Amino acid sequence: MPAILRRRRPLPGEVLGEAVRYSGVLFLGAVLIWLVNTLASILRGTGEMRVPSITLLAMAFVQIAVGGALGLGFGPVPRLGMPGVALGQIVATGGGVAFLSWWLASGNARIRLGWRGVALRGDLFSDILKVGALACLSPVQSVLTVLIFTGLVARLGVEALAGYGIGQRLEFLLIPIAFGIGVASIPMVGMAIGAHDYARARRVAWTAGAVSAVNLGLIGLAVSLARNLWSGLFRGDSVVLVYAGQYLRWAGPGFALFGLGLTLYFASQGSGRVLGPVLASTLRLAIVAGVGAWLASRDAPAWQFFALVGAGMVVYGISTAAAIRLTRWTPEPSASAGPALRSATAA
Repeated sequence: MPAILRRRRPLPGEVLGEAVRYSGVLFLGAVLIWLVNTLASILRGTGEMRVPSITLLAMAFVQIAVGGALGLGFGPVPRLGMPGVALGQIVATGGGVAFLSWWLASGNARIRLGWRGVALRGDLFSDILKVGALACLSPVQSVLTVLIFTGLVARLGVEALAGYGIGQRLEFLLIPIAFGIGVASIPMVGMAIGAHDYARARRVAWTAGAVSAVNLGLIGLAVSLARNLWSGLFRGDSVVLVYAGQYLRWAGPGFALFGLGLTLYFASQGSGRVLGPVLASTLRLAIVAGVGAWLASRDAPAWQFFALVGAGMVVYGISTAAAIRLTRWTPEPSASAGPALRSATAA
């Protein structure tokens, strides 16, 4: 019998225990993850893309090196398992926070953050939160969607869960593509809105969305037709790889619309009108939770759950695009405004 079949498979309780050990350490440094992304966003808002990009890339290499050494053990470094992997991310993120904080305080950036004598102003909080408070619901809903779906797939067994994890990892790697394009579009849309060039603002949004859709769509099409391009990178139980291939087959075609929706969500932040994209994310969450629960009650096979993931991406992309199309990005003209102003703001 091949060694791969003789190896003892982990029990569901063991997998859950490792997840708890990992998250118990990682959540201790959650504030660092939030802070490094906030500092990077401040720099992006000034038009500086190089420094935050290089910083995050360097953090990724540090995380791989430190997390791998602590998790697997290396020379005198003890083998800590999953807590060591989490600790590697905390170390890398803490380094990123330290560097970006120094960069913003040193005068190298286009703005200089002073850490003393900061006057808190209610109007600035209002400007930030009227967009940010609502926009932050979308990533929360996205993570909640993944959590719910992970729980549903876990009912099918460890192999199905591991296969889903391999496929989901590719999806996570594609998100930064849509994220990077979307973040770049935020200041461009915002500047066009500030200049009352609403037509340009919409062109920027649709162009950014189209670029993400093409990039993610090509990758999704490739892995759905040739699934070994991704799952073949992993070595393990052949049953796990079969499940991974099923996920890519059914979810891959939805990557294009997922990228479109995610990038348009970012672009909408530049306009200050984010309710529509947030509601689109809510719709995706409701579909995955509702239909997923129904599939679980019928003991549906794994491929039907994976098809649900792809369908959720399609619904999310189409509904976000519809929301952008139907949402007015121009200020409402007052009753006393003249015909010329009302005509200019009708876009």
